[in-house]
Amino acid sequence: MSTITKLHAREVLDSRGNPTVEVEVSTANGAFRSIVPSGASTGKREACEKRDGDASRYLGKGVQEAVHAVKTQLDQALVGKNVMEQRTLDELMVKLDGTDNKSNFGANAILGVSMAISKAAAVNAGVPLSQYLGQLAGNEKMKLPVPCFNVINGGSHAGNVLPFQEYMIAPVGAKDFSEALRMGCEIYHKLKSLLKKKYGQDAVNVGDEGGFAPPIGGGGGEEPLQLLVEAIKEAGYEGKIKICMDCAASEMWNEEARKYDLTFKGDTRTLITGKELAEMYQSWVEKYPFISIEDPFGEDDWESWPILTSALKGKAQVVGDDLTVTNMKCIKQAVEKGSCNSLLLKINQIGTITEALDAAKLCKENGWTVMVSHRSGETEDTYIADLSVALACGQIKTGAPCRGERTAKYNQLLRIEEMLGSKAEYGWGFN
Repeated sequence: MSTITKLHAREVLDSRGNPTVEVEVSTANGAFRSIVPSGASTGKREACEKRDGDASRYLGKGVQEAVHAVKTQLDQALVGKNVMEQRTLDELMVKLDGTDNKSNFGANAILGVSMAISKAAAVNAGVPLSQYLGQLAGNEKMKLPVPCFNVINGGSHAGNVLPFQEYMIAPVGAKDFSEALRMGCEIYHKLKSLLKKKYGQDAVNVGDEGGFAPPIGGGGGEEPLQLLVEAIKEAGYEGKIKICMDCAASEMWNEEARKYDLTFKGDTRTLITGKELAEMYQSWVEKYPFISIEDPFGEDDWESWPILTSALKGKAQVVGDDLTVTNMKCIKQAVEKGSCNSLLLKINQIGTITEALDAAKLCKENGWTVMVSHRSGETEDTYIADLSVALACGQIKTGAPCRGERTAKYNQLLRIEEMLGSKAEYGWGFN
């Protein structure tokens, strides 16, 4: 019942209307399907997302080559193998690809297979996916994560001039996930009313991840923080909500000036040093209820990272995304340099479930936290909801409580909470 009988793949669409890879792994238990997400703001050290480059189809973004790899080389290699051997099969695919960044088959091909294999294995084992992934990760305990709702968008995710990519709210004071979800939704709608009143109807248009993209300009990016505090207060949740940011500072880096440009999306330049940027973050953490700052500096600005991480110790976690790309080698380097103390875990940055689980384990061993994350180009696949519970990491970011590809994950977490019943734990960070 656990033997792979066929691999199939097709080109489908993600939430931005771009092609991505959907994989089906068949066993005697049925066909098990997974869809691979895609990022817009990507680190240069991420595993290769293979695109066709044929300008006559999807503006060059087709994934027929990756689909072909699944249906031919990977099918030939995996048919007859046992889905219960996740690590062995993941390692086999990586070996057959033969490149450091999975550029032969494409990480989008390999990951789709890896995800679908674990779904097939969970059914074969007779347990929910979250429980099976927990077993693979060596976790006996499962935990519902605090959702970090991306409610204001800037950076490369929105058409406004805000330099910072995501402003998030985290209901750390909720008693359980259901209450956290309700808090997030209520604040989201209060914020919508505030933005509409202050900026007009156009201000409540949403970005790639469902957050609002208001026409906020100037001020160095602080105004959204003021709006979040006001919305939290109006919703009646002061003291129960923390603020997170994804700065995506690599997008702001001006290589010629070797500085950060706070107006990189506009016609004028506002250049500041890494030291000045760090001082700005520190002032915000003192002023607002912060708990997390992600990618505060560029992926090659190794000098600035440890300064902020040290300064914010005990106040807010500093999360590596572009810096660490869910890659063991990059994480080890960041640990050695004291660059950050938290990992943003994105399964498509590394390309196999085994490697993602290993990355989370390495972080936990080094006293880091882990935040499981979606991508801006998402799908209806709810895999990361189960993964966040399996890792018991206590943190997930998967967009605003808006847009079906985002709410699908939140709804899956509600189902898992219901399934766990009295055993359902909720809270920030590892226990």
